[in-house]
Formats: sequence, structure tokens, C-alpha cells
Amino acid sequence: MANTAPQTALKVADEVWIAAALLHREHPEPPDFAVEEIVRRAEREGLHKPFRRGVYVHVIQHCVANRPPNPGRYRMLCETGPGRRRLFRKGDSYHPGREGAKITPEVEDLPSGYSGLLDWYRDWSLSLSLAAAQNSSKDDPLLSLRGSGKHLWADEHADEYVRRLREGWE
Repeated sequence: MANTAPQTALKVADEVWIAAALLHREHPEPPDFAVEEIVRRAEREGLHKPFRRGVYVHVIQHCVANRPPNPGRYRMLCETGPGRRRLFRKGDSYHPGREGAKITPEVEDLPSGYSGLLDWYRDWSLSLSLAAAQNSSKDDPLLSLRGSGKHLWADEHADEYVRRLREGWE
């Protein structure tokens, strides 16, 4: 959806967020995207003429929550692997220097026709966060051990088992 409205003071970080959100919305299957895909999507969207080379450095560094701030400290993207990014979600880990930093554009900073992306993002991030929380105990190697030692004291009370283990201690 190319914007034909007069040029606004769209921040580069907001342009990057829009491009990443559009990719996620248009292609819900992949969990993340290559840096180059996000940059190309921003260029194709044409929100700023001429296209700003700063989009690349924002996708690489300034918008990436789990990288040290340098100097940008946004939390709009998350690095999922070398050269891979996805939108940041609440609950993702991030560098402490980015605490409290911006995660999404403000609605008033978005070009006309893009404010619906904020509603989409809220629903998308909430549904993925809930799914991740439900699967976390299945995927966590320590949590998956829960109950695995029950057989050790299956024939005796836990207190008796501990007392037996401690026999002979001084």
C-alpha cells in the first residue's frame, strides 16, 4: 500500500516497524525474516522519498531489542539468529540499556492508513505470547523433569525417605 500523502516526519524506526509488521501480517507462517527482506519491504512500501539508507542500520542495530544500544535504543525488533529479525513482543528478552524504550510507533506518528497495524500487532503478539506460555513447560528441559524422581520414594513417605538418606550423618 504505497503512501501518496504528502511527506511527513516519519521516523526511520517507525518505517522499519511498519515494514516488519506488514511482512508478519502478509506472511504469518515464517517466525522471522531476513534483514534484507525487511529493508526491501520498507523500500517497496515507499513511505519516504527518497528511500533512506538509515533503514538498514535500524534493522541491523538501532531497533533490535536484544542488542546493546548504539545509540538507538528502540525495542521494535528481536534478533532471532544471524541476519534474522522479527517484531519484538512483550516477554522477549532485551538488553538492559533498552529498558523502557519504544516498542511500537505512536498512532499519531503513523501515516494515514497504517493505524490498523497497531491493533493487528496487539492481537498477534498476545496470541503468540499465550501460545509460548502454554508450551514453555514442555520445551524447558528443567521443567520437563518435574515428577521424574517420584519412584525414589514411591514405597515410603517423603519424610521417611529423607530421614533414611540422612542416617549416619553427624
